[in-house]
Amino acid sequence: MPRPLGELEDAVMSRVWKWNRPVTVREVLEDLQKERSIAYTTVMTVLDNLHQKGWVRREAEGRAYRYEAVSTRAAYAAALMNDAWSQSDNPAAALVAFFGMMSEEQRQSLSDAVRIVQGPETQEPTEPSESAERAERPERGEGPEENPASAQDRGGR
Repeated sequence: MPRPLGELEDAVMSRVWKWNRPVTVREVLEDLQKERSIAYTTVMTVLDNLHQKGWVRREAEGRAYRYEAVSTRAAYAAALMNDAWSQSDNPAAALVAFFGMMSEEQRQSLSDAVRIVQGPETQEPTEPSESAERAERPERGEGPEENPASAQDRGGR
């Protein structure tokens, strides 16, 4: 299980995930500077740390690097939820409490996700919601990519 991202790591990864393409330190810096004062070297260090932790891969481009996410924000969120749930001494009660916190839209997304996981043989013929259609259509980079935590569990970085 990956450790939760720190505040600045999350701000950087949010941009990498949102843009869904290889990015430079300069691009991330310029976008972050719209919200806060931050140095180029700070962003470079954060991206290097994310690379060392297995969250991004990088490719040299001249004297700089382009960074690209290894997995998706959805995979990161799922890993965090799974870790929190697995630490509960009563997983069923934790799920009931979690479901109770959900909005109607979130419960519909959950229902759609359960139908997707169960497969077509157990599904009733209904129109899938927009969230289900997004879940079934992985974006570029959302294929069989490995979660960074899995690589670390095997000793990889």
